[in-house]
Amino acid sequence: MTDIRTVIIDGEEFSVEIETDGDKYLATIDGQTFSFSIPDAKNNAPRKRGSGGKRKRSGTVSASMPGKVVTVEVRVGDKVQEGQTILILEAMKMQNEVAAPITGIVSKVSCEDGMSVEANVPLVVIDPIDENED
Repeated sequence: MTDIRTVIIDGEEFSVEIETDGDKYLATIDGQTFSFSIPDAKNNAPRKRGSGGKRKRSGTVSASMPGKVVTVEVRVGDKVQEGQTILILEAMKMQNEVAAPITGIVSKVSCEDGMSVEANVPLVVIDPIDENED
C-alpha cells in the first residue's frame, strides 16, 4: 500500500511517498528512499481505505475546532460536488478550506463571514443527490 503525505521537517515542507510492508516502512523524499520501523506499529498502521461501497455519509458540516468563518462560499440551493470548498475557517491562526463531504444540494447555512464558531457546531447541511440524476 502506498500513501502520499505532506510532512514538515525542520520547517521545510516535503511530499513523502510511504509504502508499508508488514512492520517495515519505506519513505521516498525527493527521490531518496529511507527504510524505517515504528515500535508497536501494528496498532498505528495506516488504515486501508474502503472499496468505495455504498455507505451513507452525513451531509452536515461542522467545525472541528473553535474558530472564525472567513468566507462562506455557498448558499442555500447551490449544488456542490464532494471535495468542493464550501467555506474557509480560521483556527489557531491558520486558514482551513472546509470541503463538502458529499455531492448534493445545500439545504441550510448556519454561519456567515466573520462569525465566531464553536467546535462541533453544524455550519452547513447538504442534502445528498444521486450523481446519475441531472
